[in-house]
Amino acid sequence: MKYQQEHLMTLLALLFTLVMVVSAQASAAVNKKVVMVVSGYGQEQGEKTPGYEFDEFAKAYGVFKANGITVDVASPKGGQVEADEYDPKKPYNAKVLADKAIMAKLDNTLASAQLDATAYDAVFIVGGKGAMFDLPKDESLQALIADIYQQQGTVAAVCHGPAALVDVKLSDGSYLVANKKVNSFTNKEEKLFGKKWLSKFEFMLEDKLAERGARFQSSEIMLKHVAVDGRLITGQNPTSTVAVATALVKSLGLTPVAQKQDIDDKTLAQVAKFLVSDRENGKAVIKHLADNQDDYHIPLVGMYGFYYLKTAEAEQDFEHALSLMTVAQKAINNPMLDMKIAKTQHKLGREKAAKTTLNQLLATKPDYKPALDMLKTL
Repeated sequence: MKYQQEHLMTLLALLFTLVMVVSAQASAAVNKKVVMVVSGYGQEQGEKTPGYEFDEFAKAYGVFKANGITVDVASPKGGQVEADEYDPKKPYNAKVLADKAIMAKLDNTLASAQLDATAYDAVFIVGGKGAMFDLPKDESLQALIADIYQQQGTVAAVCHGPAALVDVKLSDGSYLVANKKVNSFTNKEEKLFGKKWLSKFEFMLEDKLAERGARFQSSEIMLKHVAVDGRLITGQNPTSTVAVATALVKSLGLTPVAQKQDIDDKTLAQVAKFLVSDRENGKAVIKHLADNQDDYHIPLVGMYGFYYLKTAEAEQDFEHALSLMTVAQKAINNPMLDMKIAKTQHKLGREKAAKTTLNQLLATKPDYKPALDMLKTL
């Protein structure tokens, strides 16, 4: 009887401790406040001038909301802002579009000049190519970022969002990013995916951050990479958004709530795993993707291979691109991809495989001239 009483008391004590921890966590979250900053430069869904990335805003906001963090939304001039074209049907976007409270803030953003840094625990700067145009020139935003950082708050930015950091100076006159691990959209990514606006940029973001003394780091194109240096958190590209937002949550002393991974992020995580694997483990990743196509966005794997091929230098790079394109060949079913596969096979000395690829293409498109012409050269 005595043992049972002691056991019961122990269980009650553990339960009480758990309740107190959970309560403390919830209480802490209630008091945390983040200002999300977006570019106000966009017009006509990014056709006339580029704006911010709604996907990045939605993914980051989803993390903050799930963790009970209060969010304000700001831009350099305040008021209504326009995102670049996006897919409203994506689950994370649909959730934000259905959230009247946050949409009201997004439709009438606060001007950076009216913000009080002491009201916030962190600032999160959303990317999008518009960030390259108005955020670096916003002195009020620079002051806000510096003040939040110097009051022991967290500064986070993703993709082109770090453009807002390039001229931020601390009270001692040093640049915020100096001697800190930092990343952003890379030069390589700009040249592959940012050609429309590249000539209009006043600087290349990777170069400017390095010029300011940042210790720039990065991963392969469009794969997740988060640089954490104390209370400065930066992410390379849209794929890094959730990880940056989650790191911000952790920096505020909170334990992030587990969330279901978006299918595109989940897919690119497999691509990242493949690219760093040895030959045997790499084959296992490709087989896993091929055997579980309903769990991943397989066409994205093929398109990644297509763009990765553009950056290929070493033979292994071409091998990787070929594997990624091939696993998605049937799902994409596009002659342009088939031709890329055949040309890569040819470059790697696999004449028989290249002929097979071309003949399979011609079986469905017998008059496809690029395939006919290439076949004559083999």
